[in-house]
Amino acid sequence: MDAFEPPASAEKLYEGKAKILYTTDDPEILLTYFKDDATAFNAQKRGTIAGKGEVNCAMSQHLFRLLEGQGVPTHLVDCPTADTMRVRRVSIVPLEVVVRNIAAGSLCQQTGLELGTPLDPPLVEFYFKNDALGDPLLTDDRLRVMGLATPDQVHQLREMALRINQVLSDFFDQCGITLVDFKLEFGVDDSGRLLLADEISPDTCRLWNQAETDPNRRVMDKDRFRRDLGDVEAAYQQVLQRVLAQSF
Repeated sequence: MDAFEPPASAEKLYEGKAKILYTTDDPEILLTYFKDDATAFNAQKRGTIAGKGEVNCAMSQHLFRLLEGQGVPTHLVDCPTADTMRVRRVSIVPLEVVVRNIAAGSLCQQTGLELGTPLDPPLVEFYFKNDALGDPLLTDDRLRVMGLATPDQVHQLREMALRINQVLSDFFDQCGITLVDFKLEFGVDDSGRLLLADEISPDTCRLWNQAETDPNRRVMDKDRFRRDLGDVEAAYQQVLQRVLAQSF
């Protein structure tokens, strides 16, 4: 695949592990390019997942549209190409909001909970979005002391995350997929409104195939890359096919 060439007038604003953000002719609209690059363990492991950028862009667009139809505002404008998304300019809240429906990953490692333990009600966690510090888990008191979000914003973030979880869990269930856990990021627009930002994809969600019982074969997300399970590209493509086939 040819390397991505941004518009001649575009200025690169930011490059992260999975995306590059550019300006557009409209100062209130930015262009996001979704990369095929893959990282894990705070970028200690690096690689490439062929077609990942297009999968994540298409899936994010579909799920953002789903959520907007359910009253959740997002930064999505449109997708001019298969691996780019135009988004509204926002100030990103420096928090990763993680919703967990089933114990997996770091939650099991840090608490001793057995993999697959149902969490009812779902667990909502806040992490400081800071690679240098390893994206640490924050308590409510640490959130207050650090001033990363106002108490009202924290309440809104929690309520929006739970609402998004309900919509996505129901949708993925119709796709034959269990939404184990996922990460969200939010931004604030000029009017002070919180918008769902970033992406929703196999990079940011743990997704288990409901037709599989084997703990390795059921994995349909970036854990296949993290844990060297193989067939990463095929898993991403299967998730996208199921998502796009499900109308709303």
